[in-house]
This record gives sequence, C-alpha cells and structure tokens, in this order.
Amino acid sequence: MHGSMPRRLALALFVVGVLSHGVALAEGDVSVALTAYRVTMSQGKEAYVPAEQARPGEVIEYRAIYKNVGKQAVNDLMATLPVPQGLEYLPKTAQPVRLFASVDGKNYEAVPLMRKTKGADGKLVMREVPASEYRWLRWPMGTLAAKGESQVRARMRVTPLAPVADVSTR
Repeated sequence: MHGSMPRRLALALFVVGVLSHGVALAEGDVSVALTAYRVTMSQGKEAYVPAEQARPGEVIEYRAIYKNVGKQAVNDLMATLPVPQGLEYLPKTAQPVRLFASVDGKNYEAVPLMRKTKGADGKLVMREVPASEYRWLRWPMGTLAAKGESQVRARMRVTPLAPVADVSTR
C-alpha cells in the first residue's frame, strides 16, 4: 500500500465496523437503529454477514429502522442515510425505491440526479450525476404511526481509496 492509504482504509473500515454493530439515534419520539452487512453469496443465494470489516470491491447493505416510540403519529418523516467517503451508492438498490439524493447534504433531488454541464459545442446540457458522487440518500417516509416502525436500506460498494501524495519528501 502507498503513503497513508492504510490509515485511510482503516478509517473507512472503522465507519463500517461501527455501523455493523448498530447505531441508535433518537430525535423526539423517533429512534433510528443503523446496521451494516456485507452481501456475500452462499450456495447460489445472497447471504448477509455483519460488516465488521470490508475490503475494496465488497458490497455493504445499510439498513436503518425508524421506530416511533411515542403515543402519537409522526408526520412528514424523512429518513436520511449518509454515503461515507470510501463507499459508493449502488443505483437501484434502495428500498423503498422512491429515493432522493444529495452531493452536498443540503440540496436533495429525485434520483437520478442531473446537472447542467457544457457540451463540446459550449451549450449547456443536462447530464446524469454519477452515483459515485452521491453523499447522502433520503426517503420521504410520510407518517409513522405511534409505536410503528419502518425500514430503509441501500447497498454501497467499498471503493479503493486513491493514494494520498506524501508531502513530507517535498
């Protein structure tokens, strides 16, 4: 491995490792439990193994379970899942399928994301944003009933991290 690549890979694996053990977050009456699983093949079928570690190229499935522990329904619930550096969202793997995404965590649009770019002739054209640039995923959950729960999930591939230039020799 080159330069600080092992450290950066370790950081990505730390994020995956923390999430594989489940992370519980709460806001008001809604709690969120986030888990991560490596998707593997076993006897021709998909199998899920807690993602305590992952290597470049492996697929991780994130699952977030939203629970309303309150006595009243929660309206206009939005489920949000980050796409950490070192991971790339795999298109068409999100459940539910009605999905929004963001490259900056502020502006969300329906998937696939589109952007205006200049074509070879200098004219502006709309082009699809590569899924590798998605940093956040969001699902409109609507109303979550009292004591109800709902799950979202998406798959991501662990990407090889680019080597970081060693500035100490300059």
